[in-house]
Amino acid sequence: MYPLIAHTVGVEEHWESPMKINMEEATARQTYNLLIGLVAPRPIAWVTSMNEEGGLNAAPFSAYNYLCTDPPIIGIGVTDRPTGGFVPKDTARNIRRTGEFVVNVVTEDLIRQMNICATDFPAEFNELEMAGLSTAPSQVVKVPRIEQVHAALECREYTTMEIGRSRIILGRVVAIYVEDKFVDPAGPYVLAEELHAIGRMNGLGSYVKTRESFLTVPRISYEEWKQGKR
Repeated sequence: MYPLIAHTVGVEEHWESPMKINMEEATARQTYNLLIGLVAPRPIAWVTSMNEEGGLNAAPFSAYNYLCTDPPIIGIGVTDRPTGGFVPKDTARNIRRTGEFVVNVVTEDLIRQMNICATDFPAEFNELEMAGLSTAPSQVVKVPRIEQVHAALECREYTTMEIGRSRIILGRVVAIYVEDKFVDPAGPYVLAEELHAIGRMNGLGSYVKTRESFLTVPRISYEEWKQGKR
């Protein structure tokens, strides 16, 4: 294995090619930088949650995906606060205490507002107000969705696992909101090529659009493969 990159005062050693990294020797920051650049693009969970007093929090997380459909479970990775110790972020704490949250789908037209909600505001600030956003009641859970989003998943906590300095939150989807214009009722299918969701790429502020970028590659059956349709 090649040694991990070493940082001195303004000096950075160069990697030999190809790069091979022993992750057992990597720092937390190096691991983060590499994983988020390679596990990409990633969907973004723009999570609204509520504390016991009814105070709202909104924060985006790109360690996120759906994990199974029966039952419908999504997973979100939330790291602890970087201040030392094992102190959960507001989102993880709220979900653990109230058991509910909403995943708001991030689309191209809302990327600026989502980014504002990623700001580490002091506790007395409301991220939604800072981003000029409002809320709308959810169908099942007490936590509201962001009114301006075009789709949202209402969730109840299934379980939370603490692994190192992260909390992996599994949520059971109990209701879904999608604006009619983004749904083909025949499926129903989400018209993803019209919704224009965005994805996270790396830790350098890079995102990817889905507008005019869809590829259609139908799955090949075994019979088709035998016939040479590859």
